[in-house]
Amino acid sequence: MIGRWLRRCHDWPVAMEHDTPARGSEKRRVRSDAQANRERVLAAAVTAVLREGRQVPMGTIAADAGVGIGTLYRRYPNREALLEALTLRAFHLVLECAENAENLNEPGLATLSSFLDCVISHADQLVLPLHGGPIPTAAETFAARSSVHQALQRILERGRRDGTIRADATTRDIIVLTALLAQPLPHNPGPDETPRRLKAFFLDGLAPPLAERALPGTKPRSLRDEDL
Repeated sequence: MIGRWLRRCHDWPVAMEHDTPARGSEKRRVRSDAQANRERVLAAAVTAVLREGRQVPMGTIAADAGVGIGTLYRRYPNREALLEALTLRAFHLVLECAENAENLNEPGLATLSSFLDCVISHADQLVLPLHGGPIPTAAETFAARSSVHQALQRILERGRRDGTIRADATTRDIIVLTALLAQPLPHNPGPDETPRRLKAFFLDGLAPPLAERALPGTKPRSLRDEDL
C-alpha cells in the first residue's frame, strides 16, 4: 500500500508538468479568441458610427458584430466607453502608419507622403476627434495621441534637416491635413482618388520655396576669379 502511494506521489509532478503546456496553450487560445471577438466588435462599431453617427444604437452595433447586446455591455458598460475604445484604436492605427513610414528611411517629405497614404487607406476605420469623435478622456488614449504627435514631429524635423519640408510647417498643420484627407466623403461609395490628389497639392505646399531648397551634392568650395 505504501509502495503504491509512493508511486502515485512520484507520478503526480510528472503529470502536472505534461498538463501545464496544454493549459497554457488553452489560455493562449482563449485570449486569442477574446482579442478576435473584441476586434470584430470594434470594427463593426466603427462602421456603424461612421454610417449613422455617434448616437447609433448599441443594439445595432451588437447585431452588426454578431454578438448579443449583453456581451457588448459587459465589455463596454456605456456608449462613452465604446467611443473611447474606438478613439484609442484609431490613434493606434495612425501611430502604426507614422512609425512604418519612419522606418522606410526616406527623406522627410517622402516619409510624410507614405504616412498620409497609409492613413488614407484606413479612412474607413478612423473615429477621431477631428472627425466628430469624442475628446479623449482616458490616460491610455492621451498617451496614444501624444505618441502620434511625437512621431509627426520627428517626421517634420527630418524634413527640415534634409531640406524637403519648409521650416514653418507645424505638427498641428499635419494633424489637420491628415484629418481632412482621411475624412470619408458622403454619398461616395466607390473608390475615390480625391484624397490622394489633394495630398499631392498639400505636399507641394509643404515643400520649401525654390530658393530655400537644398541643392543636390555637396557645397562646392569657394572659387576665385582665376579658377573660372
